[in-house]
Amino acid sequence: MITHLLRLLSLAYPLILTACTVGPDYRRPTVITTTHFKELKGWKQAQPLDHAIPEKWWQVFKDPYLDKLEEQVTISNQSIAQAEAQYRNSQSLVQAAIAAYFPTANGTATANRFRAATGQSVAVSGIRNLFAAGLSATWEPDIWGSVRRQVEASEAGAQASAATLQALRLSTQSTLAQDYFQLRALDAQVKLLNGTVETYEKTLKITQNRYAVGVAAKSDVVQAEVQLESARVQAINIGVQRSQFEHAIAVLMGKTPAEISILPAPLSLQPPPIPVSIPSQLLERRPDVATAERQVAAANAQIGVAKAAYFPTLSLSASKGTQSSSLSSLLATGARYWALGPAALAIPLFDGGTRGAEMQQAIDTFDASVAAYRQAVLVSFQDVEDNLAALRILEQELEIQNKVIDAAQKAVLLTTNQYKAGTVSYLNVMIAQASALSNENTAVNLQGQRLVACVLLIKALGGGWDVSYLPNQDEAGGKVKWSQFLPIPVN
Repeated sequence: MITHLLRLLSLAYPLILTACTVGPDYRRPTVITTTHFKELKGWKQAQPLDHAIPEKWWQVFKDPYLDKLEEQVTISNQSIAQAEAQYRNSQSLVQAAIAAYFPTANGTATANRFRAATGQSVAVSGIRNLFAAGLSATWEPDIWGSVRRQVEASEAGAQASAATLQALRLSTQSTLAQDYFQLRALDAQVKLLNGTVETYEKTLKITQNRYAVGVAAKSDVVQAEVQLESARVQAINIGVQRSQFEHAIAVLMGKTPAEISILPAPLSLQPPPIPVSIPSQLLERRPDVATAERQVAAANAQIGVAKAAYFPTLSLSASKGTQSSSLSSLLATGARYWALGPAALAIPLFDGGTRGAEMQQAIDTFDASVAAYRQAVLVSFQDVEDNLAALRILEQELEIQNKVIDAAQKAVLLTTNQYKAGTVSYLNVMIAQASALSNENTAVNLQGQRLVACVLLIKALGGGWDVSYLPNQDEAGGKVKWSQFLPIPVN
């Protein structure tokens, strides 16, 4: 049986070698691009650098505690675990598509006890046994490249799944970094408010002393008390937001909020310089763009699968086995049989338009995926430009804000001295102090926003990833060599 089947395959193999692959060969769609980023002009810190963003991009912030949190995300985040399982599933789909290149073989064993019906010949009359064992194989040569196109589509789908996994990993890591920096900004606000409370306590003490000697009104004391308690309330209220960020970080790490406690720490980080690639390189570094492009490749291959359905299909089969009325003679030479065939050629004649509809559906899906890819490219440029602009503008704003803070602090000092001298009312002191607190709080917010914008820029640039990390036709996630299972080259 095996010998005959090999002969059958050897006769059919030249047909496969000369077979054509129907459907369009893939070419990456053209996209609108640019030679430079507009927002880089006039901003020295954002000029492209000689080095690239590292794979562990969060380390550019030089915050050991952030490093520790980020390491846990890839290990324990459940959304990433789900995406990894989906990627493994896509690898299985590749192997399932490759399996269609090969024959299918089945082994059978049967035992039958029967009595012949009345009127049968004497040779088969009475109760009889019939035992049989056999092997059968069928094979449908990929003459028109349908299997090759399906393998091509599955490989592109697996690559898209790998890029999707990386996009989710990058998004989760950047979300954690954003939450972390916003939490640290809240810590800085609490520190600022606690210092303000100490200042207000001193001011209240001065006002009470002035009231005791009759040079200040009771209303001044009440206003100072209101101002002091309001600052305390603001400091306490920040705890609500801080707790929410802390809980969000815990969930991103795959833990319950009860398992994570982040101690307060000052916001002493400065935005690091971010190496910005040229726009053409951006398309190779964004995992979401890579996902969209691989989906185009998969859709293109499906057009070939749909087109191959218009052509005849050839099915070859062979079988071999033994059959006997007793188990003892089942393996005897006289009980053996073999057969080559049937060889069946199926020619599609009429299907009511099913193949035409499937072909048009494949074309429409391809057109939609091309539009999605081009949109993903445009959005990637927008993301980079948005965050370059944010960093440039926030830097300018913070520089001016620091000057405002200096002026506000001088105003507080002058107004307080004038109040002590009795030349202005306490209301002037309150206004000056409130202005100083507001401006210092604004500066803290700007510092946090700059760090968040840095994270978003790194994410927009792909976070140190590029398409070379994708599995290719020779490798599926570093586990399975796709090409080693192929009986013929894949176009």
